Amino acid sequence: MSQATLSPKKVRFTGQDQAGFFADTRKQVDEYFKDNSIGKNANAAMILKTVFFLSSLVILYVLIITQQFNIYITFGLAVLIGMVQAFIGFNVSHDAIHGSYSSNRTINKALGLTFNFVGANDYVWDIYHNKIHHTYTNIPGHDEDIEVAPGMIRLSPMDKRIPAMRFQQYYAFLLYMLTSLSWVLRKDYKKMFQKKGEASKLIVHPKIEYYRLFFFKFLYYGIFIVVPLLVMNITWWQFIIGFLAMHFGEGLVLGLVFQLAHVVKGVEFPEPNNEGNIEEAWAVHQMQTTANFSPNSPLATFLCGGLNYQVEHHLFPNICHIHYPEISKIVKKTAIEHQVPYHQNITFFGALKSHFDTLKQFGRYDEIAVN
Repeated sequence: MSQATLSPKKVRFTGQDQAGFFADTRKQVDEYFKDNSIGKNANAAMILKTVFFLSSLVILYVLIITQQFNIYITFGLAVLIGMVQAFIGFNVSHDAIHGSYSSNRTINKALGLTFNFVGANDYVWDIYHNKIHHTYTNIPGHDEDIEVAPGMIRLSPMDKRIPAMRFQQYYAFLLYMLTSLSWVLRKDYKKMFQKKGEASKLIVHPKIEYYRLFFFKFLYYGIFIVVPLLVMNITWWQFIIGFLAMHFGEGLVLGLVFQLAHVVKGVEFPEPNNEGNIEEAWAVHQMQTTANFSPNSPLATFLCGGLNYQVEHHLFPNICHIHYPEISKIVKKTAIEHQVPYHQNITFFGALKSHFDTLKQFGRYDEIAVN
């Protein structure tokens, strides 16, 4: 993957590692892998997950375009294939683009291409998620992951609040459903052609990435728009309903998983001081701004690609998510020992309620305490 010239605004983490929290955690995590003679990348279980999700996408696609079922079941399959695309993003693309799926860069690059087949762009994601979100987590004006539908949803204390936002805890979920549709039709183009952004002063993209953007977008349009219209015996309006249903299913899953990790009770939204500094160490900042959900649910871990272990992912994005349940025990223990926050909601519905309540607070009050 080509690299962009990225020049972030001057935000530095100037705090000291709290009593050696991250150094101690990293040491113990390294020892865990060494003592158990296992690698930090994908194992057999991870490979099986990859085969399962990619095969599911192909099977569902074939069932839909060959119209093996009636229109109502096909509608359900459209929603399901959208959700499967989100799960591929979580389980396969995400690890590959982080370089944690394999120690082989070629394998990571190849599997990272799957992101383009779920409607997004691997190159844009690498910049705005891997480099910016993972560095400036929950910092208003820098982390674009908390800038969903600006002016419509308030996801941080620094966003401007308008009267209509007092109802955002209800309509936000409808806007989350537009997440993947935005990627497919608008967001990636916007990011590639903007010269300046909130999180960066200047981004110069290699020319090849513009060609890749259009190539994969039109390939996606061909697979999910042109082929169904040519092959299926449906009307144009039935296609539109199915296409939107697919993206609403995908978008809701994407939106929920991302927001349940960073916009819930207890997490912080720190602002740089006048010198542009965050007065915490980077690792401590990650612990303050990130939360796990459903850590005891094998199903959540399987579907979400370990992103329910968001704390561990932010500290160790170079480790394949298949190992997060085990290393989470180490991270939690060292966090408690070093008196560093370890946020988590034990159940999915507990995290959902926490997010709902946080949206409600942000929508009703200019100044809030997210505790």
